[in-house]
Amino acid sequence: MNPVLSMDYSMFVLNARGPLAAMPAMDVMWVSFYSIGLMLVSVLIVSAVRKWVHNGFLSLIFRLIAFGLFFIGTILMVLVVATWPA
Repeated sequence: MNPVLSMDYSMFVLNARGPLAAMPAMDVMWVSFYSIGLMLVSVLIVSAVRKWVHNGFLSLIFRLIAFGLFFIGTILMVLVVATWPA
């Protein structure tokens, strides 16, 4: 028999309740708060950089940091929404 056909593919399928289903609901709530906080901090960083930082290189560094924070917050929020109760 072909070993590829006899392989168990259940480890590649996400749980029906989502990727954070193993966490208690209150912990998922805190993850959502952290993701909202990360996105808020990134918006505040970009706003502050546009107003007060006039050095191009320093502005780029701060904006890359803000982009990273926003990206992490977005990924966490997608995980929270994917774990939404059915």
